[in-house]
Amino acid sequence: MAASRVRHAPRLRDFARDPRIPLMLALGFSSGLPLLLVLGTFSTRLAYSGVDIKAIGLFSYVALPYTLKFLWAPLIDRFDVPGLTRRLGRRRAWMVTTQGAVAAALALMAFADPATSLALLGLGAFLLAFCAATQDVVIDGWRIDAAGTDLQGVLAATSNLGYRFGLMSAGAGALFLAAAYGWRAAYLLMAALMLVGLVAALLAPAFDRTGDEARAAAAVEAAAGRPAKVWSFRGAVLEPLAELHARLGPGLWAILVLVALYRMPDFISGVMASPLYFQVGFTLTEIGAVSKLYGIWVGIAGAFVGGWAMQRFGLFPTLVVGAFLGAASNLAFSWLSFGGPEVWRLTAAISIDNFCGSFAGMALIAYMSSLTAPGFAATQYALFSSLYALPGKLVAGTSGYIVAAYGYPVFFAITAAVGIPVVVLCLFVGRAGERSAAKAAGIAAEAAANPAALADPAGPEDLPDARGGNHPRGTGLAPSDPSAVPAPGPRMRPQT
Repeated sequence: MAASRVRHAPRLRDFARDPRIPLMLALGFSSGLPLLLVLGTFSTRLAYSGVDIKAIGLFSYVALPYTLKFLWAPLIDRFDVPGLTRRLGRRRAWMVTTQGAVAAALALMAFADPATSLALLGLGAFLLAFCAATQDVVIDGWRIDAAGTDLQGVLAATSNLGYRFGLMSAGAGALFLAAAYGWRAAYLLMAALMLVGLVAALLAPAFDRTGDEARAAAAVEAAAGRPAKVWSFRGAVLEPLAELHARLGPGLWAILVLVALYRMPDFISGVMASPLYFQVGFTLTEIGAVSKLYGIWVGIAGAFVGGWAMQRFGLFPTLVVGAFLGAASNLAFSWLSFGGPEVWRLTAAISIDNFCGSFAGMALIAYMSSLTAPGFAATQYALFSSLYALPGKLVAGTSGYIVAAYGYPVFFAITAAVGIPVVVLCLFVGRAGERSAAKAAGIAAEAAANPAALADPAGPEDLPDARGGNHPRGTGLAPSDPSAVPAPGPRMRPQT
């Protein structure tokens, strides 16, 4: 039994014993590095280069590939990279290709001057987001294939650690470099840092299952009498959605709206945070130290407090509190906009926003996990993840127009007000879940008292636990097993 236990934290001796662990650390770094270079750091560059506030908001759309990567992720497992797959294997070939493309996109952004080549800079940012999102798909696939049952937790934790190192490098590190040497040098050094992941990809052992996958796809195509790509779409999208609708019933629509709106205040406000810092008068060094370095650790603390709250008070109460805190914390930026560039004020605003945002993000991650069903968990969670991010990112593109019309204090107050219907919706969904759980418990008690009643059930939707997702206490309620709450992940809140 001891040999089968999954370890969740890498130890120093593990790095010497198994080369997959240091390789995963480097690949995690490579995965985390590009994110802020198309989000918070990119917005800071635009603001400090004098780009119009409306354009800064619209440029947030270049990061949409991170949200939409599930659309082309299946292609990575089906197609080879000409000339490289035969030598490196499919996953390593895709890793090398995407990492090289990320470095090239960063170099393009380095030489594009926002004052004279704004369109070229935007093109480079979009290519960076697309290639980086594709790299994430490949690295996640390699990690899953490379880890046995005894290393899944270790590699996941190691990837998380490397990812955070990448975030700090692209956040605080890039801003420090830009303050000292300019944006071109900062982005060129970020491009050079992609060599860390490139070397790791070349040294990584190949863990490909292409032969088995191809034979399985051919068998499916022959048995189903339809093209494999149609079957893949049905299995990847239609069947998981149908299962959700059958299990959750009409309440599914309220749940989907809740997931779509829950983090919208953060997504809308995040795009305008860096322009606000510029408007108030903070330096790049101050922003890097407080927002991109100190803020990451405050966010980690918020996530762990959120995890503790779920175990102490239950999932649904934590979800409601997170909805309130995540939205109300935006008022800290309204307050920040009224004063001068005192570092303590920036530290206070970042502390409130990052702590509350990560608390809310942890609650949403756990809630989305609770809605999934065994057999469809990965696909359903991926769909929920895309749903929670996409609406907020689409609305965030208009944030610059709101700031131009009403100013920063009103804008951040509006984003906080967006959270009011979210809190109300949380309460509505929670009460509906309580009624469903009570109904299921009543049917179970009646069935136990009168087994003959089971001979003519009203339908599968009336059976106990029919609406409880992975948690038998009902949709939106606290899990009966605290261990079901997932550990904090590297993407627990929108990065700004």
